[in-house]
Amino acid sequence: QVQLVESGGGLVQAGDSLRLSCAASGRTFSSYAMGWFHQAPGKEREFVAVISWSGGATYYADSVKGRFTISRDNAKNTVYLQMNSLKPEDTAVYYCAARYRSGSILYTSPREYDYWGQGTQVAVSS
Repeated sequence: QVQLVESGGGLVQAGDSLRLSCAASGRTFSSYAMGWFHQAPGKEREFVAVISWSGGATYYADSVKGRFTISRDNAKNTVYLQMNSLKPEDTAVYYCAARYRSGSILYTSPREYDYWGQGTQVAVSS
């Protein structure tokens, strides 16, 4: 089992940057593919980015491609989401999620993930 704690959210202006962190407990962090999702009020939880267990493969939603970068440090049990050129439509609660032993497959559906953090709010003003 793994516990996830997100941090780094906040209120910023359009065009600014934020870096979200997700710290994981447990000794098998490198066994998990890690994903970031967001959920705006009244909307379903949506895929943002995913990174393989090794960090060697990543995949992004079209809406964030070229602006966001997902990375991980397995020695620190942490996954990051660097968000640049933020837009008001990026406003949402951001969640990190872990999927155990996904191999080389990068899952984008929330249903495919085993563990979730509590979320961190990101608000972008125009």
